[in-house]
Amino acid sequence: LLTVYKGWEAAKFSNPWCFENFVQARSMRRAQDVRKQLVTIMDRYKLDILSAGKNYKLICKAITAGFFTHAAKKDPQEGYRTLVDQTPVYIHPSSALFNKNPEWVIYHELVLTTKEYMRNIMVIDAKWLIELAPSFYKPADPNKLTRAKKREKIEPLFDRFNPKDSWRLSRRKG
Repeated sequence: LLTVYKGWEAAKFSNPWCFENFVQARSMRRAQDVRKQLVTIMDRYKLDILSAGKNYKLICKAITAGFFTHAAKKDPQEGYRTLVDQTPVYIHPSSALFNKNPEWVIYHELVLTTKEYMRNIMVIDAKWLIELAPSFYKPADPNKLTRAKKREKIEPLFDRFNPKDSWRLSRRKG
């Protein structure tokens, strides 16, 4: 998206450029307004404006730092679960990530239709949450299993009439 904005900026914010590149001019003007608001805030507090250049990872980390409470992890059964309240959510069908199924995402808003959909999502690295919001997230102890994980763990029952490991399919004859 930043590349699209830079292209529009290079074209002197022209509406024909948006039409030629299949981009909504109204959305681009809204992005321009948001950028102007951010520049005004930075000026008001006398903060330096630094560019990330082409380092998109810095931009993604900045968004993650602002929306860390809107993180979701892929659910093994279906869709995703929000990390804060474990609500089942899904990627909106209009999203570019709809059939990509990334492991971790940050979303801007939830829209409730037949299901609860995440809109405006971005793929993140789980380590960023611990790094950018250490008072909200902590790394899990690999030695401890949660109750849910313990319930999911399946072990065969003891069978005193058959030898050990006879329950395995590879041990059966026929």
